[in-house]
Amino acid sequence: MTAKYSRYLLEFKRPSGTSRGVLHVKETFILEVEDNGKVGTGECAVFRGLSFDDRPDYEEKLQWLCENINQDVLYLKEELKEFPSIWFGYEQAVLNLKHGGHLYFPSEFTEGKSSIVINGLIWMGDVHYMEEQIREKLENGFHCIKLKIGVDWESEHKVLQKLREKFSKDQLELRVDANGGFSREEAVVVLQQLADLHIHSIEQPIKAGNWADMASLCAITPTPVALDEELIGIIDPAEKKVLLETIKPQYIILKPALVGGFAGSDEWISLAEEQNIGWWITSALESNIGLNAIAQYTFTKKSPMPQGLGTGSLFVNNFESNLELSNELLRFKTS
Repeated sequence: MTAKYSRYLLEFKRPSGTSRGVLHVKETFILEVEDNGKVGTGECAVFRGLSFDDRPDYEEKLQWLCENINQDVLYLKEELKEFPSIWFGYEQAVLNLKHGGHLYFPSEFTEGKSSIVINGLIWMGDVHYMEEQIREKLENGFHCIKLKIGVDWESEHKVLQKLREKFSKDQLELRVDANGGFSREEAVVVLQQLADLHIHSIEQPIKAGNWADMASLCAITPTPVALDEELIGIIDPAEKKVLLETIKPQYIILKPALVGGFAGSDEWISLAEEQNIGWWITSALESNIGLNAIAQYTFTKKSPMPQGLGTGSLFVNNFESNLELSNELLRFKTS
């Protein structure tokens, strides 16, 4: 088996506002493995400024993988434990080599017989831009919407209030993602304001790494708390267990590219379920290659909740995709 990689810059159709500023491009790396004339493709979806493996020797390690592609899988996994997005790309490439075409996890989903319910994501921006996105999602039949908050809470709160006035919690599930945008003191107030509006959950109300503060919030919160960035960089299964036992969140959110691929996600899911902690899976601005693999993996996990999967429509120069969106249902095109 041989392997090679290439760097690729995804260009946003419209600059996308996040808690880390406005994004114009998203860097990623495409890994190809070849064996007996067959090719498997995966995406090493590093997220600059967020990924645990955003470090100067990233491409050096990617080249190392290409040169050592025939080594034992467990050896490679150990060597790549500090490079979750590279391991993620390796998992995809090997699965795709095995199954061919656009397949990673063959199932009723890839046979076109079933679909995945996803939430509609509202990007940060001024109130008018956010309301415009919300109107579009509602017109497209979404019953679960996720809003990014934590930049201008006063305006964001008003948007949520308006939404709740029009749609009850039974009509529209609202999730919010603060990306660590509040202090602990602010978060206590915000959590109550969200509860008054029957918000489903809030992702990462305070910055990651403050386990004691996060644990105290999770113990008293009237709005369920979901950990997101908190999981990044936690590699050892024993430490993962300690984190969940210490903080006791209501939910965890899994981005395979950031938490060690499918193997890392499986570990988190197993530990969460042992402690009756809910979970769902989200994408992290991957190209259609990584998104396709994540969607196929997500279907096999059989979560009844709306998942946070993108649709690949953010970029002007994305790769071909077998995924298509029908209202809030993500489907796999078989022809």
